[in-house]
Amino acid sequence: MRAQNLTLLTDLYELTMMQGYFKNPTDQIVVFDVFYRKNPSEGAFAIMAGLEQVIEYVRDLHFSPDDVDYLRGLQMFDEDFLEYLRGFHFTGDICAIPEGTVIFPREPLLKVIAPVMEAQLVETALLNIINHQSLIATKASRVCYAAQGDGVMEFGLRRAQGPDAGIYGARAAMIGGCIGTSNVLTGQMFDVPVKGTHAHSWIMSFADEYTAFKTYAELYPDACILLVDTYDVLESGIPNAIRVFKEMKAAGAKMKGYGIRIDSGDLAYLSKKAYEMLAAEGFGDAIISASSDLDEYLIDSMKTQGAMINSWGVGTNLITSSDWPAFGGVYKLAAIKNAGDEEYTPKIKLSENTEKVTNPCNKTIYRIYDKETGKIRADLICLADEKFDESEDMILFDPLATWKKTKVLGGTYRLRELLVPIFQKGKCVYTSPSVMEIRDICIKEKETLWEESKRLVNAQTVYVDLSDKLYRIKTDLLEETSLKSLENN
Repeated sequence: MRAQNLTLLTDLYELTMMQGYFKNPTDQIVVFDVFYRKNPSEGAFAIMAGLEQVIEYVRDLHFSPDDVDYLRGLQMFDEDFLEYLRGFHFTGDICAIPEGTVIFPREPLLKVIAPVMEAQLVETALLNIINHQSLIATKASRVCYAAQGDGVMEFGLRRAQGPDAGIYGARAAMIGGCIGTSNVLTGQMFDVPVKGTHAHSWIMSFADEYTAFKTYAELYPDACILLVDTYDVLESGIPNAIRVFKEMKAAGAKMKGYGIRIDSGDLAYLSKKAYEMLAAEGFGDAIISASSDLDEYLIDSMKTQGAMINSWGVGTNLITSSDWPAFGGVYKLAAIKNAGDEEYTPKIKLSENTEKVTNPCNKTIYRIYDKETGKIRADLICLADEKFDESEDMILFDPLATWKKTKVLGGTYRLRELLVPIFQKGKCVYTSPSVMEIRDICIKEKETLWEESKRLVNAQTVYVDLSDKLYRIKTDLLEETSLKSLENN
């Protein structure tokens, strides 16, 4: 992001539509929502990530001379439109849910309010950035939940789908809860901890395993994690590691950050045997780290089996979110305001699939917390100017199954508006926290979820409801559109 101009990181139809609007001038200000419909991995929540890169992208929006020359070469765009692009910059407003926040389907993660050409151009890049990082942050959150407080290190760079996926995937994994990454460039760019041990090739390059271990321990006495499965974990690796640990202790080493890593075999069984051997020699506090195609389900299974692993290295399945490879975020028009209008005209997209019918209007979101526990009761999508009194009872209902209702008694809940201003009239008004600060935010956010919603399988859904006013507008639009369709037939 630091060196690239990403203005042309867009689908061609965004530009052809822009030219169409340019040729047919309009003073329309539009509202677009970014949202997703289904939680990754059939979970009950996701994690918002990628906003810092969205800010960088929007700040740097401009068409360079080379960009304009390239577009001219496509022979699709007229000179007057290309001349307009030379002076293009974003002048609109953007609101978003901050990074690290727990999020749910159908609610606006980000809202663009801007002239139609500007709002149209940014669609593709916003989705690209938010979809990717939110997906990986969510996957990391699940992996860290399965680890039950053990440290999880991200080291999927070599399996990531390209350099950017490796860099920003590692950033997102840190937000989701990882304690470090093997990706040195991510460490440099975002000031996050970098961690690592050594490869099997280090062991194999020495005459014997013991010498390889000893040499490594002399180099890194305060971060001595020895890879013990190059030849035989129990017959060779662990005994040689214990021999080196004894020598380190005798030499007065502080014996912090030391231990072993197992990268193959039956990790649960081997870890238990390894612990027995280490503890018998006085090294019961040694780190026992595991890797080898791990994901949240394998980690959860090994925890159930009583594995003595207390550090997890997760690569391929985390950095690619292998079981759920796409986040599915979309960008939909919600409202239009013409010059001179005081209010927005709501817009709705219809579908035979009721879950794909969009929510119209310029909106915001209130999160409803139980005062006693601090846990989330529900999220309420409402009109942007709606206000609520926490001392009054609130009736919530499922917008797809309206007979499902619940009453939240006044005085028992508190409200928090989730969308915050990011850009106002083209100027950024938001300062992104550091990645490690966002990670802390995310940890606190997950504490507001009920345990039933954190389960890896059959997680309890968190309700996302519509306010009465918004629901009535939506149903009126649906009825109106349905009647017009009948008339046309």
